[in-house]
Amino acid sequence: MNEDVEPQSGYTSPPPGAPVKSLRFRLPDLPQVRQFAEDEARAVGMPEDAIGDFVIAVNEVATNAVTHGAGDARMRTWVLSGDLIVEVHDEGAWKPGPMPGAVGGMGLWVARLLSSDLTLRVGRGGSTVIMRFPGKT
Repeated sequence: MNEDVEPQSGYTSPPPGAPVKSLRFRLPDLPQVRQFAEDEARAVGMPEDAIGDFVIAVNEVATNAVTHGAGDARMRTWVLSGDLIVEVHDEGAWKPGPMPGAVGGMGLWVARLLSSDLTLRVGRGGSTVIMRFPGKT
């Protein structure tokens, strides 16, 4: 996992000309976020047995964005070299957990385990998590 205090300019942007899908959401919209994620995974040909873990990772990060960050967030997806890239951004500033002895706060840790790469950027512009998942195998 990569962590930076300030986002690097252009780091979170998809490559020029790449089709990008976007969804704005709030806490009550999390079922829609999960469906959006599932649809995107199927669209890139992600194997069926990987889709469940993918949706769990996206849900964990999206839940963090609307509960620990600002009240609303945005998710963007695009394909890069056959992999599905998911970016979740909110205007808040939350810290990666969990704290020692915590019984919760493991969402980012779970997402890190389930993705092939995860980058967290926290700064004045908010919090952004970028995850990469293998597409068609």
